[in-house]
This record gives sequence, C-alpha cells and structure tokens, in this order.
Amino acid sequence: MDTLKAVAVGAAVGVGVALAGIPVGIWALGFTGNGIAAGSVAAKMMSAAAIANNGGVAAGSTVSVLQSVGAAGFSLGSKIGLMTTLGPLGAAVGAKLFKGSTTPGDNRK
Repeated sequence: MDTLKAVAVGAAVGVGVALAGIPVGIWALGFTGNGIAAGSVAAKMMSAAAIANNGGVAAGSTVSVLQSVGAAGFSLGSKIGLMTTLGPLGAAVGAKLFKGSTTPGDNRK
C-alpha cells in the first residue's frame, strides 16, 4: 500500500471514529436519547456524581456532558473539532502502520 493510500485510509478511519464510533460508545455506556439506562455504567456514574454533590449532578460535569451527547448528539462545532483532530491523527497512524507494505495492485518503482 503506498503512503498516500495509507494516509487516506487512516484519515477516513479517524473521521469515522469521530462521527460514529464515539457516539456509539457513549450510547453503549448507557447515555441514550431517552435518558440514562437503568443498571448501566452511566447509571453508576450518575449515582456516584449525585452522592459526591449532595444529591445533584453538577452542570458541565462528565456525566452531564455525556448525557447531553447521548440525548442530542454532538454539536456541529464538536463534530468539526473531532474531525480536525482525529482525521490527521488517523492519517499519521495509517502512514506509520502501512509504511513500506504493498498490495497486489500497487505499482512498484
């Protein structure tokens, strides 16, 4: 695989993780559009946060931010920020991982 292909694949994976993987991971923890799922990791996090804050969950805390993302998804600004961070990071990782490897369709020089 030539370096340009590796960079493109890595960037695509980075953007895919930003737009799909992170929200799916947040949902899997129990932060859903219908609220925090009973018995989930999210429920345990909320319980711990409420105990630590005398019965309430502080605005801007990890639990409140994850619940917001679970309920409404990322804002446009967050999506842009994640893509501009994870896209180039994925490109760098792809270039490093596939450096020097070839596939049958590559033109060797």
